[in-house]
Amino acid sequence: MHTVVERELELKLVLSPERRVPVPARLGYLTDDPYAVHVTFHVDTEHPVYWTFARDLLVEGVFRPCGQGDVRVWPTKTEGCSVVLMALSSPDGDALLEAPAAAVSAWLERTLRVVPPGTEGEQLGLDDELAQLLAQ
Repeated sequence: MHTVVERELELKLVLSPERRVPVPARLGYLTDDPYAVHVTFHVDTEHPVYWTFARDLLVEGVFRPCGQGDVRVWPTKTEGCSVVLMALSSPDGDALLEAPAAAVSAWLERTLRVVPPGTEGEQLGLDDELAQLLAQ
């Protein structure tokens, strides 16, 4: 049986130090893809944008800067509030998104309760499949 852990929240697209635009988003975690988190931006629009990256990256990024290349995540404060910044780069362009740290942390906690760190491989059933292959 597979479990999905989702959370809808409003992120902010950082256009400049003074200007932010709200972006409805959904965080998703699926136990049948246990190493990844899925983020959908512009949830209720005709052309949502999907990003997938390592759950470990987001877990670490809540506490300290991490990542390189296409996805970088780091904590900071904006107007006295704790936020998590996500810098996303693709051939289509770059985006800097700001998420409320408490909401992201609470959602990550739920994913970590469903699949504790280090047990992701068990979710994939690779041991069972390998045993079947070797038995043939």
